[in-house]
Amino acid sequence: MAPRFSKIVEEARLSARALLDYGEHLFNPTVRLGVTGLSRAGKTVFITALVHGLTRGGRFPVFEAFASGRIARARLAPQPDDAVPRFDYENHVRTLIADRHWPSSTVDISELRLVIDYQRHNGADRTLTLDIVDYPGEWLLDLPLLNKSYQQWSAESLALSREGPRAKLAAPWHAQLAPLKAEGPADEQAALASARLFTEYLRACRDERFAMSLLPPGRFLMPGNLAGSPALTFAPLDVPADDAAPDGSLWAMMVRRFEAYKDVVIRPFFRNHFSRLDRQIVLVDALAAFNAGPEALHDLEAALAGILDCFRIGRSTLFSNLFRPRIDRILFAATKADHLHQSSHDRLEAILRRTVAKAVSRAEYAEAEIDVVALAAVRATREAMVARGRDRLPSILGTPASGERVDGETFDGSTEVATFPGDLPADPEQLFSGEGAFHGLSSAPPEKTDFRFLRFRPPLLDHPGTEAPALPHIRLDRALQFLIGDKLQ
Repeated sequence: MAPRFSKIVEEARLSARALLDYGEHLFNPTVRLGVTGLSRAGKTVFITALVHGLTRGGRFPVFEAFASGRIARARLAPQPDDAVPRFDYENHVRTLIADRHWPSSTVDISELRLVIDYQRHNGADRTLTLDIVDYPGEWLLDLPLLNKSYQQWSAESLALSREGPRAKLAAPWHAQLAPLKAEGPADEQAALASARLFTEYLRACRDERFAMSLLPPGRFLMPGNLAGSPALTFAPLDVPADDAAPDGSLWAMMVRRFEAYKDVVIRPFFRNHFSRLDRQIVLVDALAAFNAGPEALHDLEAALAGILDCFRIGRSTLFSNLFRPRIDRILFAATKADHLHQSSHDRLEAILRRTVAKAVSRAEYAEAEIDVVALAAVRATREAMVARGRDRLPSILGTPASGERVDGETFDGSTEVATFPGDLPADPEQLFSGEGAFHGLSSAPPEKTDFRFLRFRPPLLDHPGTEAPALPHIRLDRALQFLIGDKLQ
């Protein structure tokens, strides 16, 4: 009865918070937009470019309210939640434009409030408040753990770690795990060693050479102020799925800490932030998975399915707004489209659509609107046709970051080069089967590709100050139209 009672209490808390939010938003229409994605997907850049474009007059021809002139202005307002850090927009935009460096990655939750003054189609003046909630995608992958026992999670994690390229990466952890006696006495040093080796395995999986995505528990990779705490000092054990842990055993210690992780990390995030979202964009670094091979792509597919299963999705109604808020629009966005020639953008979009197809079919049944887009929130390259002998090859031009190497040459961050994007297959199934491997970028012709990506610096603007015109982008306006366009009718 205790777990059931706890669930009832949690639902009552969620309903009470929903009622409070509904009352606040009744006279101040507000959309809470969640922005998430797995590591290096570009969350910080996306939010910075979105806000800078709306406040500085970006070129958004597909964003109808903006393109038609019905948006009078967009301005930042004070951060609404006292317990949540403010998204550091000013420093991020300075880093992008003045320093021409990419901002640091998301490691914690943050929030930013943008107020949009607009005119409805009927001529009435209105205001929409957009609360942008930035959080790591790794936290999202933790939510399914709420419905799993320690034994279930252990069995799933161990099975996954014995498949494909993960098996080699998990070898040191498996070697430490083999002699452990789960039914033996609780051993703090054994727990510490297991947690350390398990974390090293997760970190190795995330390396760009393997680009694995399914890596819960998420806080193991970004522990913050919980580093070294018992709530983050556990790991899977090879234990029976249906048995109970003996009192005082290592197994019982791991169970207790796994449950503490739910109470300390997952439930507060779900209650205070995740359950309050209205709209959601999930940013995906699909190119990294393509480059790492079919195993990484299948892993990404499973991760995105797990992410979508976490959302309370469905058509928004008065009842749901009062008691069970739902996310009624979700956008999956393949980032870094500027690493490809425009002729491949539709192919990138088609491959991402194939990657989320199974999960999307379930969401559409719940009457949620879901879309897929290939975008670059900040376009770091431009396109050109470069002569190579008698051939003219579709290329991208950009400035590689300092230290980047291609064809034996190391760049200092000041030289623009032409690169030939790898060709994405027309049939997405080729990537999943390994028949159409993506060849990354090179300054050589496609047949001599070096199988790696270049990191490009942000673009050089005519006016490099923070008051510069909005940054160039690819399809950022399409993302905005889908996410909030209907709220500005």
